[in-house]
Amino acid sequence: MVARRTLFAAAAGAAASPLLLTDPVEAASDRPDLAPVAPDRHAFAPAEQRYAPYLATLAPMVNDIDDNGFFAGGWWRTPSVPTNARVQEHVFTLSWFFANARSWNPYHRDPTLLAALDTAIGHYLALQHDDGSFPEYNVDEHGLAPTGFAIGYLAKTLRNLRQAGTLPQRQSQIKAGLRTAMSWLLNPANAIWTPPVHYANQVTAGLAGSAFALTEFADPALRARLIERMRYHSRHGQSPAGFFYEPTGMDVNYNFEVMLPELAEYYRLTGSPVAASMAAKFADWFGHVMLREPDGSGWLTYYAVSARTAASDYDDVIGDTDRQTLGSSFIPAVPALAAFYTSREGKAAARAQWAALPGPVPVLAKQDTSPRIIAHAMYPERLPHAAVKRAAIERLPYLRSRRFWELRRDDVTNQDYLFVRKPGYYFGAFFGDRASTTVKGGAGFFWHPAAGTVIHAQQTTTGCWATVPSGANPDAAGNLVAAYGKDRVDYRTPDARVTTALTFTDRTVRRTVHATTAATEQIPLVLRPADTVAFTDGTPVAYNTTVTATADGLVLRRAGATIAIRWGVPRRATIATSTRTYLADATRRVHVLRIPHDGDIDVTVEVD
Repeated sequence: MVARRTLFAAAAGAAASPLLLTDPVEAASDRPDLAPVAPDRHAFAPAEQRYAPYLATLAPMVNDIDDNGFFAGGWWRTPSVPTNARVQEHVFTLSWFFANARSWNPYHRDPTLLAALDTAIGHYLALQHDDGSFPEYNVDEHGLAPTGFAIGYLAKTLRNLRQAGTLPQRQSQIKAGLRTAMSWLLNPANAIWTPPVHYANQVTAGLAGSAFALTEFADPALRARLIERMRYHSRHGQSPAGFFYEPTGMDVNYNFEVMLPELAEYYRLTGSPVAASMAAKFADWFGHVMLREPDGSGWLTYYAVSARTAASDYDDVIGDTDRQTLGSSFIPAVPALAAFYTSREGKAAARAQWAALPGPVPVLAKQDTSPRIIAHAMYPERLPHAAVKRAAIERLPYLRSRRFWELRRDDVTNQDYLFVRKPGYYFGAFFGDRASTTVKGGAGFFWHPAAGTVIHAQQTTTGCWATVPSGANPDAAGNLVAAYGKDRVDYRTPDARVTTALTFTDRTVRRTVHATTAATEQIPLVLRPADTVAFTDGTPVAYNTTVTATADGLVLRRAGATIAIRWGVPRRATIATSTRTYLADATRRVHVLRIPHDGDIDVTVEVD
């Protein structure tokens, strides 16, 4: 139990002096420093390259641990204070390097490392409340995230200690701490289970960690509770639309990079058909919101509806900095997921390129030290072969079909996600209650089979696809009320300040807008250097420039396709460049088209 004003930095049975929460945190320690190393890139087998940056970072991280066991120095998670249990998750990292012999690992059974690990575990366990939960943002907090993730990292630390045959007292303390943490997490009466289950990634991390812990010790009652809670989670932690709640909406990053890998770990440990079913529903959803660039360079995402983060794009090939690889464990059971992962051939090429870089492996930047990357490295990779990935991409809903109207409704959260595929384009939109202020509603993207993503809504008020009344926020920056007809959506702000009708034909999307004041139509375009762009009065628009013209439209030509945006009568419109680019080559740049009007306008997006 953590005292309300005083933090004891060692677990029961270990001597410690109280650290007053008002005291400054000092990184100094009486332990000798751990000797730094500059890892040789060529020493690592390809599949173990992901350990190299952590090996380079281990000494500075360990040397910042203070005498109370707190990971000072700001290496992982904020706030970087001794009452934040998440800061201590790197006990796993220390334990891995201590326990695992490799030709490139000089820290195997290093006594200085062990002393730091011992005191760091003590501090971690001392943060645990009597009910099993851990704090993050204040000492009195009984937090889901710090508890859910603690279960996994402490269970893996326990395995490393057992493998090394060391710190038996800490092993006993960790086991006891895991039992109480799992009892807290798996208790159906815990408020974390109130439907819909918020922050699905954090809950799933706790379930996966519990499954791992139960490989280290037997507890039939906890195992039965774990299985029951996963079934409950499948019903209440995943939207009928297919995404996982973060907290009550979707989030590309948390769903793909955290939630799915944690679910995959649970699946690897249990073979759960419930987990596989959840992954299949998610794969279907993801196939609607991941927008494939026709040149194969990667994906743009429908991130305007992400509730927490701004993961707007993913390169086709990602090296060992990715956190999502473990999610590929589902591919044998859920082949559709193969589309979204780096292929085995691509990963091999990225690793060969990394090994050929000059100089030693650099130390990781502070905060950019996720222990998940190496915690998940114990599981053999199941990345798809390139041919399997290509086949999965070809089966994406909007590539497999040239025509559909799909409205995904979530009655619990009052959210509608609309996906429209016509022969000339693919379009997405969101209506209903936003999960956070980050989410931007209304029209979201316009994708062309040859040109790729042409219109891509941002999460900002200056870059969403929207109507912006004079002196007010865009309609997309609030909740929107929608009604649906055949190839038509009528939607409005709750106060009817802006009303819009969307109509769809095979080659056009038409926006008919009425605002109660003068307003500006705002359309975020994705332009490339080789594009030919001009206003209809003949004024050219060069890439990465800002241009104003009086015209009744704008025409974009790319990859043999022509996309025309027309607004009926000549108006003084501006297309403005921005600093926002996508993918590794950074050639796809957001340019925002703005068309002022008196409150009424028809805008048509048409493909040839």
